Amino acid sequence: MATRTVLVEADGGSRGNPGPAGYGAVLRDPATGEVLAERSEAIGAATNNVAEYRGLIAGLAAAAELGADEVEIRMDSKLVVEQMCGRWQIKHPGLRPLAAEAAQLVGRFTAVRFAWIPRDRNTHADALANAAMDAAAASGVATPTVEPPRLVEPPRRLGGPEPAGGGAAEVAARTESPGADLTSAPVSWEPRPSFTATRLILVRHGETEYTEQGRYSGRGDIPLSSKGRAQVRATAARVAALAPDAAAVVSSPLSRCTATAEAIATAIGDLPVRRDDELIECDFGAWEGRTFAEVREGWAGELDAWLASTRVAPPDGESFEAVAERCARVVRRLLDAYPGQAVVVVSHVSPIKLMLRDALGATDAFLHRLYLDAAGVSVLDRWPDGGVAVRSVNETAHLAAL
Repeated sequence: MATRTVLVEADGGSRGNPGPAGYGAVLRDPATGEVLAERSEAIGAATNNVAEYRGLIAGLAAAAELGADEVEIRMDSKLVVEQMCGRWQIKHPGLRPLAAEAAQLVGRFTAVRFAWIPRDRNTHADALANAAMDAAAASGVATPTVEPPRLVEPPRRLGGPEPAGGGAAEVAARTESPGADLTSAPVSWEPRPSFTATRLILVRHGETEYTEQGRYSGRGDIPLSSKGRAQVRATAARVAALAPDAAAVVSSPLSRCTATAEAIATAIGDLPVRRDDELIECDFGAWEGRTFAEVREGWAGELDAWLASTRVAPPDGESFEAVAERCARVVRRLLDAYPGQAVVVVSHVSPIKLMLRDALGATDAFLHRLYLDAAGVSVLDRWPDGGVAVRSVNETAHLAAL
């Protein structure tokens, strides 16, 4: 059965803030723009923010009635979009029940994406909301004399380049990380015997010219630079000291990783290097080889959406959610193949960050707050019963002399 996607444009407002209030929501076919349904209602005396949340709730409920699987929400309320995406706190107690109700509705769909749009692109929902406010005022709703609460909140960005003005921040509804699978992991302070764990030593490849230039480096086979080769020699000595009895060295197929892996395997004792295609870097599609500034200039909206959601892929590229799924398969294979042994895994920024995110049970914000240096080393242990211990993250002391 085909997935049905519905576009919801929602708005709300009040005359007086608080004052006579109402909301409007328009549901469209995203392919044709056809109006599928409209919702609007006068809600008595309320604030702008309350009315905007009520518009969102009405739009989500109507989308559920239409049998939608996926929903794209467009609103000109920055506060509602940022709060529903989890980047701004919901400090005012009057909004928390409304946000919770909206979140419950979000959970009924396979995916929900939020986008902020300027008011002049939300005219249909705005007109419905204004008609509802007129109806509220005509019914004799009085404007309260109390001062409305201050609801201005600073953004809590997930990280990455600063957004250009007017870019849509598209965010997928929060779901469980696909690679985590840690719901049954035991919770305990009791020390565990390390010899029963499979130790994964995660190594980012050495530096390339793209690393130094700040370019997106995904599937392109960019070789190590002279500095990268020096880093690899230092990293090989460090990893050999960490895991002199390592059972295997597994690498992404790209040459910057295989060269790093081969140096490590030689330092440990002439281990063979096994290539695993699923350890390859994220496919950055149209952004491959471009600087961050070039991507911001050419794809501002797409970049905002990608930074905000692991479900969003670069144009013609791959989402972090897809990378996480294949990295989780790699981890499962290594746990099955090397129980109680140490394995060196040589890969790229995105796969290593995602493996660490899942080991820590962290949210997606972790991906933008963690920095991984070229040739940095991280260590985690996984036990047969699901227990996890992250021993270190981004060790770089071995690079200090370079």
